[in-house]
Amino acid sequence: MDFGSISRRHLLQGSAALGLSAAAGLRPAFAAETTIGFVYVGSRDDYGYNQAHAQGAAALKKLAGIKVIEEEKVPETDAVEKTLESMINLDGASLLFPTSFGYYNPHVLKMAAKYPKNRFEHCGGLWSEKDPKNAGSYFGYIDEAQYISGIVAGHSTKSGKLGFVAAKPIPQVLRNINAFTLGARLANPAATTQVIFTGDWSMPVKEAEATNSLIDQGVDVLTCHVDGPKTMVENAARRGAFVCGYHVNQSPLAPKAYLTGAEWNWEALYPKFVKMMQSGESIPNFYRGGLKEEIVKLSPYGEAVSDAAKKHADAIKAQFMAGDYTIFKGAIKDNKGNVVIAHGTSRGQQDPELEKMDYLVEGVLGATS
Repeated sequence: MDFGSISRRHLLQGSAALGLSAAAGLRPAFAAETTIGFVYVGSRDDYGYNQAHAQGAAALKKLAGIKVIEEEKVPETDAVEKTLESMINLDGASLLFPTSFGYYNPHVLKMAAKYPKNRFEHCGGLWSEKDPKNAGSYFGYIDEAQYISGIVAGHSTKSGKLGFVAAKPIPQVLRNINAFTLGARLANPAATTQVIFTGDWSMPVKEAEATNSLIDQGVDVLTCHVDGPKTMVENAARRGAFVCGYHVNQSPLAPKAYLTGAEWNWEALYPKFVKMMQSGESIPNFYRGGLKEEIVKLSPYGEAVSDAAKKHADAIKAQFMAGDYTIFKGAIKDNKGNVVIAHGTSRGQQDPELEKMDYLVEGVLGATS
């Protein structure tokens, strides 16, 4: 950060002198280079969600004429508005990436309306036609990578019991749990996934408790959807269980326990967005993609993954890369016995119904509320 330990939002709050200068018609002299701002809800080195975005930001720093500014540990409150305003008014940022799910409504929408000449790209939100045109939503079909992780987990489990430590039962999380389970049951039809929701994105104590509880119940392969998988990975490995990672490659934390993982590939997407902007091309307001579009990827297979698991997983990955594989095709029942996708119905990745997912599929042990 340019201001050491002083956050931009606090600096903005206290910069009365700057306000007087602006009122007098004096503007800060910004460099000719393009300034891009990134806002993270947690730490940039969390071995998880925030680190994945920071790796994407690092890829931008290698581009000529680009200056990147970052602020971490910004909560999903009006604090993000202060940070964004500071990046715009103090640093001259023209493109902003507020990366946490809860930033979008109302905070990003409010700032986009206030600063119509700036571009706000938000990760995970659902942009709609009623939203400002200078706002956008991007996300990846990481459930494709979770599905393949599930295949590997299904081949690797001895007990048939898999575990999933999750933050909140929102559609993106449920989609990952369900995809992981469907992949596991493709490899091992008797496999089940026990899910525990911790209640928030970063709850290390609860994540450790959930991991230990799952292993105590006989779970021998775990994965997660929390901001920082480090707690789950290290605790599971310590207990002798296998893990599938999430967000980034956590194999350095548990090289013998790590099977594979579902990773973001923001290092490829962020430079693509910047090049679009620099060439005068509009960034789509609603941008999605999966393995084929290189927005998500898989961690390399760990030493414990069998040849049969690799062969099965690679075959399905090839179908995703060719664009002719559908995860959510009927008939699919939820874990209460209700048909949620009818026989003969396929919900492709762009189907808006998947963005509203509110159920857990058959084979998942747990509830959304």
